Amino acid sequence: MPTGSDHISEADRTILRDLAKRLADIAALPIQEQRRRQWTLHNDLRSKRPMIWLSPEGSWRELVPAESLKCEGETARQMEGQLRRSIYYHDHFCDDNLVEKTWTIRRAIVSSGWGIEAQWHWSDEALGARAFQPVIHKPSDLKQIRFPEIHEDTVETARRMTEAQQLFGDILDIRLKGVAHVSFHLMAQYTALRGLEQVMEDMIEDPQWLHDAMRLLTDGHHHLMKQYIDQNLLSLNNDWTYHNSGGNGFTSELPPPGFDPGHVRPCDMWGSAEAQELALVSPQMHEEFSLRYERELLQPFALNGYGCCEDLTHKIDLALTIKNLRRISISPFADVDRCAQKLGDKAIYSWKPHPSHLVGRFDENRVRAYIRHTLDVTRANGCVLEMILKDTHTCENRPERFDLWCRIAREEVELGPGFADPVESHHTH
Repeated sequence: MPTGSDHISEADRTILRDLAKRLADIAALPIQEQRRRQWTLHNDLRSKRPMIWLSPEGSWRELVPAESLKCEGETARQMEGQLRRSIYYHDHFCDDNLVEKTWTIRRAIVSSGWGIEAQWHWSDEALGARAFQPVIHKPSDLKQIRFPEIHEDTVETARRMTEAQQLFGDILDIRLKGVAHVSFHLMAQYTALRGLEQVMEDMIEDPQWLHDAMRLLTDGHHHLMKQYIDQNLLSLNNDWTYHNSGGNGFTSELPPPGFDPGHVRPCDMWGSAEAQELALVSPQMHEEFSLRYERELLQPFALNGYGCCEDLTHKIDLALTIKNLRRISISPFADVDRCAQKLGDKAIYSWKPHPSHLVGRFDENRVRAYIRHTLDVTRANGCVLEMILKDTHTCENRPERFDLWCRIAREEVELGPGFADPVESHHTH
């Protein structure tokens, strides 16, 4: 939710309210409640019907380009973009994405930071890559790291709520949320400071240095979570809150019995972690330098997810040692057959199809065969499958490719034995 404070003109206000009314109409369709129930069954591991979710991410600038926005003010344009993206979902995609009648306001949480900032070498290309510029060069540099101290700016939180209520309160449900997406990225955090190649060398040449860094960051996140708990800044995420590296939090298992609505705890929530930077290290090193610390951070949570773009083919057994693991990412680089055999129905098989299929020549037959293969092997192994098409940084200004990919996926899902459920799966307008 955009939080800028510049004045919203009457003209922009009219545009935003009209879009909000359209969103409310979409959210009221019966299909939304049907999808909510289906996601709940899915996340409870009580359904074998594969779920489909498109997450255009970087491609949104091509699907809903800036020049298509009609508002003039910057805050209004941010709001307009958010509304138009939700409406675009409904108008174009036949996936299982849910459109909610809510406008979420985030609590204004202020952090002191970690005491040291990452630096980068940036590409001259508009969307080019960046290179590490290490700021930690020797073990004593770890002393620069400080545990974050946080507090809520209650005045700013109140301002955000008042603005939203005045703008949308009679159309949408205004929802105040604190920290709801909890995900730990220890290796990403440290390699940004130390450099990726340097961390790889430290694993061999000075492993204790790396352990000291991981211990420090882990303790820092414990300190951060304690503050969230003590200041009552956590919010439930058993809803459409984005979870792990794709998926949502709908489940009948949360919050657990004895929940105090006035005080959310980690044991009432989903948590997640990943270590993409360790994609090429052995399972043993992944365990030693990352998973042992991540497992510690995830232990208090009721349900957990693990992984992102790293290939976990040979590390699934290790991931399954995480307490309350419910979702595991199967990246575009993973061996889907071996992963299906290892995972079975122990956790959600959160498959990330390769986004490169949306660039170059779109080969419908290739995409269909690719999706069908994963459907076949996961069905044969009793997996609880979700297809999350993400990391789509461009569709080469061919938005219809998303529509076509989604239609192919929907057709393949409904061709499968026992998967067809026309009442709950077909897209309706």
